[in-house]
Formats: sequence, structure tokens, C-alpha cells
Amino acid sequence: MTEQTKTIREMCDIYDVTPRTLRFYEAKELLFPIREGQKRLFTKRDGARLKLILLGKRFGFSLEEIRQLLDLYHVGDQRKTQLARAYDIANERLADMVRQRDTLTEAIEDLKQQMRWGEKMIASINASTSPAK
Repeated sequence: MTEQTKTIREMCDIYDVTPRTLRFYEAKELLFPIREGQKRLFTKRDGARLKLILLGKRFGFSLEEIRQLLDLYHVGDQRKTQLARAYDIANERLADMVRQRDTLTEAIEDLKQQMRWGEKMIASINASTSPAK
């Protein structure tokens, strides 16, 4: 191993992923480690790609969207196409997340209202069934 390559264990430690995750991304042709028999050596490029994959997954990008963005790196226009596409996907994802948040906020309020009603019903039943003093 050279200073410029990392073993699967080192990649796992640095990026807090499992070996299975790295093998999965390799199988999906998102990472391209150097193979020496059974041994995988990851380059600086693989590390940069993995950072982008993990960031994309955190924001809810699909693996196909991430693959397309990674493939646009080599278009040769100073990453203009890649950045523009990433921005478009991020904008769509943000709109989805805001809609999900709004739906969840509404559901939380509805549930709180139902629970307040339930508390009143329980208190009413308890009051009507308690023995008179």
C-alpha cells in the first residue's frame, strides 16, 4: 500500500462505512478500486467519489442520480454541467423534503388534537364511574 491508496479497512474507518457498503458501491460501478487478487486498494479519486456518494445519499438522491452526477465530472466544461445538474436535483429534493415536513407537521398536529380529545374522554369516563362521596 502506498500513501496514495487506502485499504478497505482504512476506507471504512475514515468514512464510517462497512466493507459491505464499499463492495456494494463497487458492484454498482460507483467506485473503482485497484484489485490485487482479493485485495482492494482505493485511490484518492475513490475517496472523493465516496464523499459525494454519501452526501448524495444523505440528501436522498437515488444511486442512479449520483451515478449520473459522478459521470458528468469528465464532461470537460469545468464541471459546469455537473454542478448545474446537481443543483437541479438538489432543488427537486429540497421541494420534496419541504412537502414531507409539512405533511408530517400536519399529522403531528392532528395526532395531538386526537390525543387531547382522548384525554378529555378518559377524564369524563373516569369522573362518571368514580364512586360518589
